[in-house]
Amino acid sequence: MSRKNWIVFILMLACGVGIFAYSLRDVKLSSIIGDLEHLNWSWFAIAFLCICLYLFLEAVVVKIFMNDRHDGFTWKDAIRIPLVEQLGNGLTPFSTGGQPAQLLAMMQSGVDGGQASSVLLMKFVVFQSMIVINFIISLLVGFHYIATKLHALSLLVVFGFLIHLSVIVGLLLVMYWYGFTKKATNILIRPAHWFMKQGRYQKMQVTLNEKIDTFYQESLKIKSEYGKMAKVSLITLLQLAFYYLIPYFIMLSLGVKGLNIIMVISLNVLIFMVISLFPIPGGTGGAEYSFSVLFSSFVGSGSKLVLAMLLWRILTYYFGMFVGMFALMVKPDRVHEPD
Repeated sequence: MSRKNWIVFILMLACGVGIFAYSLRDVKLSSIIGDLEHLNWSWFAIAFLCICLYLFLEAVVVKIFMNDRHDGFTWKDAIRIPLVEQLGNGLTPFSTGGQPAQLLAMMQSGVDGGQASSVLLMKFVVFQSMIVINFIISLLVGFHYIATKLHALSLLVVFGFLIHLSVIVGLLLVMYWYGFTKKATNILIRPAHWFMKQGRYQKMQVTLNEKIDTFYQESLKIKSEYGKMAKVSLITLLQLAFYYLIPYFIMLSLGVKGLNIIMVISLNVLIFMVISLFPIPGGTGGAEYSFSVLFSSFVGSGSKLVLAMLLWRILTYYFGMFVGMFALMVKPDRVHEPD
């Protein structure tokens, strides 16, 4: 990692420690230690297995897309991709570093940059689509709860959903109304000309048009691979299900009774939307606050709630960054050029 990334990584760890310390302001440390001593490690092991399966299934998606593109793209290469992505996401605001990190990792494996971008683009389309589908279902199940619990948070959830939905709508417009979308995009960015220098504006316009052209060309492949896209979509749904189950098993490990698994999953989906809006890497601050507010009624004990939040963040955020650092140090295999 670069020196800048190391600094961000240390800052994120420090922020996490600070948030945990602040959460303990009304809780005795001895209570946390007591809850930890009575932790059901079997349930926690299942929570840990869930995050491992979440990462592995993303590797499965990468392998499926790469199977007919390159001979020799190994499982080692495929598993390395989501791990590096976790590190990139965790160190950048709005998780913007995940895509470049994956692209770099694939090129290190010998994959052509254009083909790597194609695979990542298709993976991104599927992932965003499944997030939107999951959210709509969760909205029907758990939104009344979040709206009652905290009105302001419900607004953030809706805003997060609209952002993800806008991405999908934009991609679909490029796929099916390419000419119209390109013209509309160039019209919409014209006001930026008032605030930017001519050269910078033209460079932005050229870059944006190139990205639209690239996605349109790739969308032709997407539309011709319905069977593969359906298979990948189902795997991605399963992948997300494992992620959303993590709080459920963490609370079981703390001895919390009477949990409604559907409600817990739905609330975790909504938290995912809130995290995506916070400009701090990993949604730090917003993630912990959302978790504490939404799951406070499930966990009666203040110490258990703080511990549940800590364990959840370790598995869903810090674990990914640590394994991502390890993945960066692993030398990738090199693919063979297709015949």
